[in-house]
Parts: sequence; structure tokens; C-alpha cells
Amino acid sequence: MRIAAGVEYDGSNFSGWQCQKQGVRTVQGAVEGALSRVANQPVSVLCAGRTDAGVHATGQVIHFDTEVLRDERAWVFGANANLPKDVVLLWAKPVSEEFHARFSAQRRAYRYVIFTRHVRPTFLAYRVSWHHRELDVERMAEAGRALLGEHDFSSYRAIACQAKSPVRTLYKLEVSRQGPFIFIDLEANGFLHHMVRNIAGVLMAIGGGERSIGWSREVLAARDRTVGGVTAQPFGLYLTEVGYPAQFGLPALSHVPPVW
Repeated sequence: MRIAAGVEYDGSNFSGWQCQKQGVRTVQGAVEGALSRVANQPVSVLCAGRTDAGVHATGQVIHFDTEVLRDERAWVFGANANLPKDVVLLWAKPVSEEFHARFSAQRRAYRYVIFTRHVRPTFLAYRVSWHHRELDVERMAEAGRALLGEHDFSSYRAIACQAKSPVRTLYKLEVSRQGPFIFIDLEANGFLHHMVRNIAGVLMAIGGGERSIGWSREVLAARDRTVGGVTAQPFGLYLTEVGYPAQFGLPALSHVPPVW
């Protein structure tokens, strides 16, 4: 039987999603350990998108195969009883063997949260990206529109990115403000390594007046990561939603992080 599940986690105290050497705390390790206790046998999971150290998720999706029969409630509440407080299963559902958490995904959505204040945050230290100066949201939004559509995003991916192609289609890039919080909401058919954080870094430089509005387009056209500026902090980044074909019947939920 193949089971799909939704996962939410605070990545502050994890060394990313993917299992690493023994003794390194990862989200995958925590989830696999909890599900293995419910199944009373080893369980291995695959996710829609691996997140880096310090990155959070409110809408991560996983799948795993098992011969053990448990109902959906047992998978969710059994796993949550064995998970640390910074990880939770949101739902679980049997799916066909054609479903794959990563390869069946048609789109992914991220939110990047910026906190603007002249002094650093305390309670939000690892849940937002702090910027000590005000940022011009209108300039950021205008610069972001130049990135919409299908492009070669070589300038916006990590030099060590292992994706075979740098071409992605960005369906949505919106910038909004709520009090001291600035939100960058993005949706695409897929994202490259550090793509969202590199876009955020460029938009913050433009919002702070350090660069012109047209710089985002110039960086894109260069197809060269070295011209793209600073990679923004991981702490403000949230994987909020993964979209799949309707045939799989997964919950159509967008889990947007709240304004604290």
C-alpha cells in the first residue's frame, strides 16, 4: 500500500530535510522514526521537495510504501504521538502506486517572510528574515513581475545546484505588506536550489534602493549566478503548498504561515 501524507515543520533546529550521518537531526529522520513506530517496522519516505537547514514547511507532501494496515487516523495520530513538537503530520491518505510525492507534483508554492524593524527580532529570530531598514514593496513587486513566465534561471540558482535544466516557469510572484511583515509569495512548476532565496535577495536589494528596478531582469538575462547578489537567509522561507493532478484526490489545502 502507498500512503501520501502532509507534513508541517519548523526547520529552525533541523539540519534540513534529508537524512544525513548519524547524530545529525533532520526532518526526514524524525518522520521516518515516528512512522516506523506506528508500523512496527522500518518506513522510508520520499518528499515533494527537500528543504535546507533552517527552512520551514506548512505544506510538505511525502509518500511511503508499507504492507502494514492502519487507518488514516492511526497514521496521523500515531505518528504525531512519536514526533517532536516541531514536526506534525497534517493528514494521511492511501494513493495509487502511480503517485510519487516528487515526480507527480505539478506545481509548488513558497512564501518568504521578511520582518522590517531597526532592531533584530527575538521570538521570531529563526522564523523570519530580518531587514533593519524599510523596504519599498512597490519597487519589489514591479521588479518581481519581470521574472514571471518561463525562463532560464541560472542566475537565481545555487552554483552547486544539480538540476539538469535551469529552465522553470514562474506562475506567480507577489509582494505584499502587513505591518512590519513583507511577504513574497511564489508559485512555479518547480524551483531550483536556492532559487527563492536568491530571488528574495535581489528583490530586497531593489526594495532598499541599492539597485534599480530593472536589475532583476538584468540578473535573469545574464544567466550567471555571480552577478545575482547575496542569497537571502533561510529562516524566512516556507514551503506552503504542493499541487498534484486531481486524480490522486489529495487535500487541496494552502497552508500559509500566519502573521505572528
